[in-house]
Formats: sequence, structure tokens, C-alpha cells
Amino acid sequence: MLPLGKIEKLPRHQRLRKIMKIFTEAENRLCAAYPDMVFNEQQLDFFAEIIEFLQKDELFSAAVLDGFKEAAGVLRKQISNSMESCAELRRAFNTVRHILVAETGRSPADWDFIAHGGGLDKERRQTFPGMLVYLEDIRSPFNVGAMFRTAESFGVEKIFISPLCADPVHPRAKRSAMGCVDALTWERHDLFEFIDLPLFALETGGTPLGEFVFPRTGILIAGSEELGVNPKTLAAADASLGRVSIPCYGAKGSLNVSVAFGIVMQSWAEQLSKQ
Repeated sequence: MLPLGKIEKLPRHQRLRKIMKIFTEAENRLCAAYPDMVFNEQQLDFFAEIIEFLQKDELFSAAVLDGFKEAAGVLRKQISNSMESCAELRRAFNTVRHILVAETGRSPADWDFIAHGGGLDKERRQTFPGMLVYLEDIRSPFNVGAMFRTAESFGVEKIFISPLCADPVHPRAKRSAMGCVDALTWERHDLFEFIDLPLFALETGGTPLGEFVFPRTGILIAGSEELGVNPKTLAAADASLGRVSIPCYGAKGSLNVSVAFGIVMQSWAEQLSKQ
């Protein structure tokens, strides 16, 4: 690591970018080793000194300085408590890093968020047999990944994706799924290979969510972000179990597909858990 004395001599913008890089690397290292601690007291002291140096910068706002003060306190606590809390340390690193992202004139992008697979224990995973999902032409890898994460959280047995759906192994999909692409069984198929199974669609104009009776076995269809469920697919769902709709009260009257999917999946899982 670059010594603090040399960091101090850099021009302000260059100095902040260098410190941002230091804390990004530190958080990445911590996440890679999650949940184990990977820094000794000398290294933690170095991070604390950098934060305390940042507190002397008069161009930062009072709110930012408070954030630095809290982060430095966590580092000092880690040292005195023999590094007990990995989660606290990560929050401190994350706070400093995102303050500096903003201060250097950048807006946070997907690659500025550090995800890790902590807490994903495949052996403990519970599923509802017969709880199936079909993602039809979801174009955004981010949405696909988010929907995989939601599906895993609420016990989906298997996901089917359409031929034109974004690839779940796309880097952005895997990033937003946080390990759930590998935890779930999924296949790419045309929906009408499963027309003998009960179908229902997440779409407007259907039974309000609070009144919908979810099946023990069935396929929930979630359609394109732009166009919704394909008319042919929707007709098949209407001839089977119908469609479930989420009542909305705002001027827009619609939700992001991954958000809507999460709301419906929670309701389905809740009904199944009570049967």
C-alpha cells in the first residue's frame, strides 16, 4: 500500500481517487474471505489513519465528516476488540468508498457495488415442489438476476426462461442474483412445451393479488418489461388459472417487472406455507 505520507502529497482529486481505490480493494478482499477477518491490527490502523486524515479536509460537508467519524470509530473498535465483527468493518469500508465515489464526481454504477455470496447455504434451501416460474422475454440481465434471487428466496422449485430471455449467466445477471443462478435449477424452453401444466400470468386486468388463489402446482408467467406477457401466452393463461394483478394507486400505475414479481412471489409462498 502507498504510505499515508505520499498520499497526503497528492493533488486533492488524485488523492481521493487513490484512497477510493484502497478502500475498494479492501472491501473486495473482505468480501472474498467472508465471513472471516483478513486484516491485522497494523492494517486496520492504517485504514483508520487514512479516514482520520480525510476528516481534516475542510471541503467535505458536515454530513460527510460525520460519516468518516463513524467509520473511523468502527476501525478503532475493531482493533481494540480483536477484530470481532466483519459486517461492521465492511460497512465502514463501504461508507468511505461511496463518499469518495460521489466526491470525485461519479454517479454509482453497477460495477461500484460489491456483492458476495455470504449467507447462501444450498443445503438449507427449502422449496415448494410444483412452484414453477416462466420468464418470458425479460430483456434486462439485471432484472433476470433480481428475479432469480427473489425466486430462490421464496422457494421456487425451478425456473424456465424463454428463447429470447436475457441469459442468467450474463455478468450483470449473476451480479444481481448474488449466487442464486447457481442455486436454482433452470432451463431455456418455449412455454408451450408445458401447456399441460396449470398456467397463470402476472399481468394487468386480472384478479387482485389479495383475492387470487395460488395453485400448489403451476407456472407463474412474468413477461417483457416493455410489452408485458405475449398475447398468445396470455390467452393460454386466461384459459387456465387466469392472471394475477397488483393494485396500484399512483399516477404511473405500474411497477418494474422484478419488483412486481417479488410482491407476487411473496404472496404465493405465504399461501403455500399455510397449506
